[in-house]
Order: sequence, then structure tokens, then C-alpha cells
Amino acid sequence: MRPAASAQPHLQPASTRLSRLAGLVFAGLCAAAAAATLAQAGLNTGFDPWDAAAVALIALTTAWLAWGAAQAFIGVPPLGPLPKVDLPDGPFPATVILVPICNENPVEVCARVAAMRQSMRDAGVPADFAILSDTSDPLALKAEQTALSSLFSEREGPNRVYYRARTDHHGRKAGNVEDFIRTSGGAYIYAVMLDADSLMEGATIHHLVARMEADPGIGLLQTLPRIVGATTLFGRAMQFSASFHSAVFARGLARMQGPAGPFWGHNAITRVRAVAQCCALPELSGPPPFGGTILSHDYVEAALLVRGGWRVEMDPRIGGSFEEGPENLLAFARRDRRWCQGNLQHIRLLGAPGLRGWSRFVFVQGILSYLVSVAWGAFLIVSLLATATAGAPNYFPDAYQLFPVFPDDKTTQIVALACGVGGLLLLPKIAILLESIATNRSAAFGGRRRSALSVLSETLLTALIAPLMLMYQTRAVAEVVSGRDGGWPATARGEGRLSLADGWRAGRWIVLIGLATSAFVFFAAPDLVLWLLPVTVPMILAPLLIATTSWSGGGWLFAVPEDTALSPVIAGYRRRLDIDRPAEGVAHGAIARSA
Repeated sequence: MRPAASAQPHLQPASTRLSRLAGLVFAGLCAAAAAATLAQAGLNTGFDPWDAAAVALIALTTAWLAWGAAQAFIGVPPLGPLPKVDLPDGPFPATVILVPICNENPVEVCARVAAMRQSMRDAGVPADFAILSDTSDPLALKAEQTALSSLFSEREGPNRVYYRARTDHHGRKAGNVEDFIRTSGGAYIYAVMLDADSLMEGATIHHLVARMEADPGIGLLQTLPRIVGATTLFGRAMQFSASFHSAVFARGLARMQGPAGPFWGHNAITRVRAVAQCCALPELSGPPPFGGTILSHDYVEAALLVRGGWRVEMDPRIGGSFEEGPENLLAFARRDRRWCQGNLQHIRLLGAPGLRGWSRFVFVQGILSYLVSVAWGAFLIVSLLATATAGAPNYFPDAYQLFPVFPDDKTTQIVALACGVGGLLLLPKIAILLESIATNRSAAFGGRRRSALSVLSETLLTALIAPLMLMYQTRAVAEVVSGRDGGWPATARGEGRLSLADGWRAGRWIVLIGLATSAFVFFAAPDLVLWLLPVTVPMILAPLLIATTSWSGGGWLFAVPEDTALSPVIAGYRRRLDIDRPAEGVAHGAIARSA
């Protein structure tokens, strides 16, 4: 039986309802303003089907931008101090740290587990580890077991390490965890979910367990992991953005989500009983990409927990939670391809019985996060075609007209629209920068001036690669809609520097589209050439951008707190990795041969 309190429907706090309403109203007003502005521009010269399509597309895309901006604005005010909770006297609640792995570098996995185990001992957290392997190749599996064998020497006492290699890889990562919960979950009250690249301080795990013990209605508590370990320009910029901006966006998200919060699949603690009761995932009927294993399982698991009466909360104030991120645009795009397919699968789950309205809305957000890229591309195409097919102006539309009628200029409306869209992109970052200065949070990022330069540089870099990301996401949506299954490719952690040849192979199709678009605009709508330069120039330079952003750089500019105040668990991981480094080449080579 689940706790009585959790069996009742959630009563949304007034602040949660107000935050959601504010975000929806702001997004609606911005969308209406953008649509009205563009419609007025069309009415000046005669409203036609091209104008109608453009108005619909700009309303959708502006609403999406405004929703994200609202999340940032709502997150600017601080949440208050982190609750101080402690465990009651008695044995530590049975807790397991789950580390699912599949074709990972086992030396790095071993170093992370060893660092977390030491941190947990220092914090007095006697939790076990369960390394759940889905590695299938015999050579890689042997290298994995050899590298991890040093962790198994201590059979007794706290922080024991268990290892299990599945022979049936049904359900991928979610199925791997589900198998453990079904066969061994009864021995534990709580399970901390990690990814292979996750790190978490022992004190953080202690706090998570204490929070769960203090509130029996929570089924899952999500932390906000900080990205660490980046060395390339792309990785450092992403790491800075995740650390500097995401803290504020996450506060807004926490206020909006309330007790129906997100689960990102890792760096979270779950109540084992709640997961066992609610989170068995079905196979979707039909073949992939819309059928088969649910790829974006974390959103679905959160929705199922909420449906079961459990609260799912996210607290961005919890520190000591870390992960790594992709080091170049291609690694990001590969991961994004899987996320795209997983999110579009959620179309089939929108009508699932018993889900809360907000859970369905979260599914819609995930779906739109990829469809909006298609909408932006469609808006550009419609705008180009409308201009290219527009006839010559008729200065004498009426018979026997003495004076000519000159068509109204659309420049005022178009400039206003561009400023509005730019404002939705820039104002949240400006607000976050001002918040960091007012609270002195900027000191951890190198000070006010350095933080401001980093925000400016990250914004410019994002603007440069945005057309490339639009192209990759549009291609991903097209592949999924056409029935192409992207599967779940192995994560290439540590993959960094790319050559210009790599950039050309990966981006030449974007170059061709950029050149074709530029040529079409030059001959069919020359007035738009300058307007489209921010889109076409990065497309033409795609190989150069893909390659150069993967090179080392951004260390001084994109400073993060971990550069100067290294977390003990990260320091422990790096020390252990230095000790085990000679074995890394052997293990990594075995995995490379198996790929």
C-alpha cells in the first residue's frame, strides 16, 4: 500500500497555478502580437494564402519562444534556502545507487564509482552500488569486467558494489533498470538513478534520502546536474550556459511544474515501491520509430508516477550533482536525434488513460521542441515564396483612376517583428545576468565583467550554430516521420576535436542547401538577401563551424564555479582516473574494436 497522503489527487499550490497561468498568458499575448503584426503587413498589400500560412507559423514559433522566456522570468526570484532535513536515529534506509552502462569506457565508470564510494563513506552513507551492464560484445564485456574487478574486492561492510551483465537487452536502459527493480528492488527503499557519466557527492545522496524520509508522498526527487569536464569551445559554452542560465530556468520550471515535475532519467532519487507500482513501461505496438521501445522513457515514468498519486519534484537548489555533456555539435546532434524520436513517440501517449493534464502538456512541450524547428524552416520558405511569387505592384487598380496608389511599405512591421523575436531571445539572458550581479552569483563565474562577456559570447556562438541545429533537427523530424529508426547509438563520451574533413563530411549537405537558398533569394527576391544572411552564412560555413567549435578553447571566457572550486567527488574521480589511466587504452581499444 502506498502512503495515504500520496493516494489522493494532488492539490496544486496556488503559486504553481499562478506560474502556469502567467506563462500561458505571456506566451499567448506574444503570439497574438506577432501574428497581428505580420497580418497587418499582409493586409497592407492584400492578404493571401501565403500570408495566412506565415501568420500561423509565426504565432506558433513566437508562442514557443515566449513560453521559454516566461520560464526564465518566473525563475529570476530565488526559491529560498535549501530545506534542512536530517535522518532520524536508527539504521540508514536501504539505498542503492544504480549505474546503467552500455559500451562505456569501463575505466572511467570504475573511477566514478570509486570516487562516489569514498565520498559516501566520508558522508556516512552506507548505500550499495549496482552496475547494470547492457554491453553485448564479448571483447568489450571482458574489458569491462576486468576494469571493474577492483571494485568487487570488498564483499562486506558499507558501499558494496554489485555488477550484473544482462544477456537479454530488452527495453534498453529503462528495461535494464526495470529488471533490477523486479528482481532485486525489494531489498531497497530508495534508488538513486545515475547515468554512466554521472557523479554525485555523498552529502547530496544523504540529503536526498533525508528529504524522501521526511515526506512519504514524494515518489521521485530530481536534482539539477551541472555539466563538468568540458574542454572544447562548444562544450565549454554549453557547460557555461547549463551552469549560469539553467539554474534560473530550472527555478521557473520548478515553480511551474510543482508536484508534477520532470524526470530526466538520471541524477535523481526514487522511491523503489513507487517505481515498482507505477513505472512498468509497455512496448508500443508497431515497428519503430513510433512503435517498439519507448526511448524518452523518463518523461513517461514521471507521468506514470504522478498518475499513481505520487509527487514528482525537482529542486535546483540541491548541489553536488554532476554530469558530462557532448563536446561537439555532431555528438550533440546524435543525442538529439534519439531524443527527437523519443519525444515524437509521445504523440501516441497523449491520450493514455488517467494521465494528469500537466503530464500531457509536458508531452506536448517535448513534441513541440522539435516541431518548432520545422515551423521556423517552413516560415522562412513561405516568406521567400510569398516574396518571389508576388506580382508587380498595380498603381492604378481602378478604371479611370487619375492618381496612382502606391503599395504600403512592410518594413515597419517586419522590423518590429524581428525586434520582438530578438527580445524574447535576449531579454531572458539579460535578466539572468542582472540577477547574477544582484545576488553576487556572478562571482563564481569570474566576476561581473567576465560573466557579461561570457553571456555575450555564448549568445553570439548560439546564433551562429542555430541554423545548423535547425537543419539537424528538421532532418531528424523528417527521418522519424518517414519511418526511419535511429535506434539508441552508443554515447561517444570524450569525443572532442573534429577535423575540417570531419566537418565537411557532416555538414556538406547543409552547405548545399545554404548555397541553393542564397542563389534562389538573389535571383527571386533580392530584397531579402541581407535579411537572410544570419541564416545562410552559417549554413555555408557549416563545416568550419562544426570543426572549429570542437577545438579546445573558451576556458577563460566561459568560466564556471568548478574551475576554481572543484567538488571533492570530481577531484576524487580525476585522481582515480590518473591512477587507472594505463589500463584505459586497453579497455577503450577493446570497446573500439567491438563497435
